[in-house]
Amino acid sequence: MPKFNYQAITETGGTTRGDIDADSLESASNLLASRGLIPTQVIAARGMTPAGSASEASALFSGVKTPELILFTKQFKTLIRSGVPMLTILQVLEDQTEHKRLKSILSRIHQDIRDGASLYDAFRRHPRVFSPLYCSMLRAGESSGALPEILDRLVYVIEHEHKVKSDIKSAMTYPIIVLSFLTVAFFILLIGVIPRFVNVFKGAGLTLPLPTRICIGLYEMISQYWYVIGGVVVIGGIGLILYSRTDHGRFVRDTVLLQLPLAGKLLQKSALSRFASIFSILQSSGVDILDAMDILSGTIGNRAISRQLDGIKDRLREGRGISGPLRQTKYFTPMVVNMVAVGEESGNLDTLLRDVASHYDTEVEYATKKLSDALAPILTISLAVVVGFFALAIFLPMWDLSLKTK
Repeated sequence: MPKFNYQAITETGGTTRGDIDADSLESASNLLASRGLIPTQVIAARGMTPAGSASEASALFSGVKTPELILFTKQFKTLIRSGVPMLTILQVLEDQTEHKRLKSILSRIHQDIRDGASLYDAFRRHPRVFSPLYCSMLRAGESSGALPEILDRLVYVIEHEHKVKSDIKSAMTYPIIVLSFLTVAFFILLIGVIPRFVNVFKGAGLTLPLPTRICIGLYEMISQYWYVIGGVVVIGGIGLILYSRTDHGRFVRDTVLLQLPLAGKLLQKSALSRFASIFSILQSSGVDILDAMDILSGTIGNRAISRQLDGIKDRLREGRGISGPLRQTKYFTPMVVNMVAVGEESGNLDTLLRDVASHYDTEVEYATKKLSDALAPILTISLAVVVGFFALAIFLPMWDLSLKTK
């Protein structure tokens, strides 16, 4: 295994150096971070070549993935807690990161802060990497003087979001693969297999059964008008993608998704879990309620629910509490509304919201498993229908042909 020499800052602010065995520079940095160290320099030992150096140019244009953002935030928090000056912190983080895009962004943030910008202003200039939630939490930490604690909560939110998205993605991977193969198999059978039998059946003067006639009709339509069908599919797909990027398109898409059986409930529970966990963090961090609604509206991940939060925000400006407007919405369950009402009355809204988030985390896990369990028989039935349809289309005429030749 390759060996790397490192220099790092300890949790107490001191420096240490040594060597470590790891698969790559990134693995070495992650391993040091797991030991509570902030690497300021990690280089391959003499005779070794850092893994991944050949792809540095392409890394500049790649996105900053969630695990990389989590690692950066943890290192940022540890350095702040150690009392290192902010400009030094940013320089250290810029020097030690291997991600070219993040390195470039940190360089610009470093320069902006050197020019007198606040953390919030410097970070919010890079919305593709640092979300409105991330930047608002930094602003809350700056104003309260509790930035390390705020970053702790921020790491929790990012990790929580990453876990929920990963669980949903994992649940949908298998069905998507099966449906893709099923679609490919359908067209292969329709275009490559059916025509070979059709000429035989027609030459024998058979009266073709309905499944065979449907297959012949589909084949002739595709073979004669493939360019029209292809054009409609391409233009329709591009139009749908462009429409889904508009505000109204996202609203329609998310409204339809929330109405789907099984999947709709999963998406709703996932959004409620996100709402409760983020709202809890914002409340405990001292973020103003109207600012919190703005952040939640932008980070909830569902435009249909986001519009309801916008309506709540308008009523909050009129001096109303949040539980009343929530009760009039469509997608917020009685449990969420009642817990928010109790939290408002008791002054423990952030604590109760954490309980709600924990509850819906469990609900999301259960709904994900339920969706996976339900999709397995649905996919099996779909496969049986496709195979059975083509089997009838081929073997019914063959049966008639065998009877005719006797």
